Amino acid sequence: MPIKQAAIIGAGIAGLTAALSLARHGISTDIFEQAEALAEVGAGLQISPNASRILEELGILGALSSVWMEPHEIRLVSGRSLRLIAAVPSGEFARQRWGAPYGTLHRATLQRVLLDAVAANPLCSLHLGHQFDTATAASVSEITGERPELIVGADGVWSKTRATVPGSALPRFSGNIAWRFTVPGDAAPGILDSGCVTAFLGPSAHLVCYPIKETGAFNMVAIGAGIGAGHDWNAKGNQTQRSLLRKHFSSWNRTISSLLDREDDPTVWPLYEVGSGRWHNGRDTVLIGDAAHAMMPFAAQGAAMAIEDAFELAGLVASKPVGETLDTFETRRAPRIERLRQRAAFNHFAYHARGPLRLGRDLLLSLRPPQSIAADLDWIYGYHAIG
Repeated sequence: MPIKQAAIIGAGIAGLTAALSLARHGISTDIFEQAEALAEVGAGLQISPNASRILEELGILGALSSVWMEPHEIRLVSGRSLRLIAAVPSGEFARQRWGAPYGTLHRATLQRVLLDAVAANPLCSLHLGHQFDTATAASVSEITGERPELIVGADGVWSKTRATVPGSALPRFSGNIAWRFTVPGDAAPGILDSGCVTAFLGPSAHLVCYPIKETGAFNMVAIGAGIGAGHDWNAKGNQTQRSLLRKHFSSWNRTISSLLDREDDPTVWPLYEVGSGRWHNGRDTVLIGDAAHAMMPFAAQGAAMAIEDAFELAGLVASKPVGETLDTFETRRAPRIERLRQRAAFNHFAYHARGPLRLGRDLLLSLRPPQSIAADLDWIYGYHAIG
């Protein structure tokens, strides 16, 4: 029999999307979040068409599209010469080619819209300030009085739910650090285009920039090799880390390096990965999003994969017994995640290329028309999750 009641551990993008996706099938959920309040963490977020079409199915895309920005182009630009290397049209092109929009927004905006939808749904109950050392049906029922038929671990890369899944993978530091900061729109140099997502590429590092309509600022994410900085993605960098950031970009175009030179307080986000391993215990517990498969952000698909996971899991548990569903879920999702992991690794190599490899990359990309590059993204952006 399909389930009627589930517990979700974690009230981030994955957990809230899972609650709404399950409610869409008449399944009640209790969502547990260890924080006493849901703080506005993070900065910018890219929502590609494979995720935005799911948000449309859940009835929340309208609330997002009124405040987000749909870039008209996604660009790769040399961080040294500022020469355009390649570009893929977006905007109306994305809607036509992939059947859904591509948008950028503040992460807190998406979480707030998801949270509002959860609060308005009678099948969803949010419990703040609850932390489980081990989330089990018994420990959940002590709080709710009901025994959940399914536990969804949506508690991120440092998931505690993962401990209840034998054979699950452990997080490992990738060796890379993301530095996040924002540049006010009225202080932004002319190289930052308010209508585009731009990735500036250079040896051993890259910088992704795009405007956040809600704040009137540009979201900036600089990625390069670094040392681990703990588990907090809102940590402030120390002097050693700030010096390393400047060193990575010291040979870049002065307009870019000066932006980083005057940034005294970037947020430091150590990039951890969760590799191949089991996503479920075969009975009643399953991992989704970063808890199952945190990956490097070089394909900008972390949030999208969490949204896809949540939507497809809900569709499966609504139609089959949990015991059959969990293996089907992992079998369906794991190959796509692995392919994206490989794409992210390739992008890492290509974005940070040096010397002759960099010159070859630039030449090959410059010879490809935008439609050809867009075709390479069809399997990502054109994916229709089954929910």
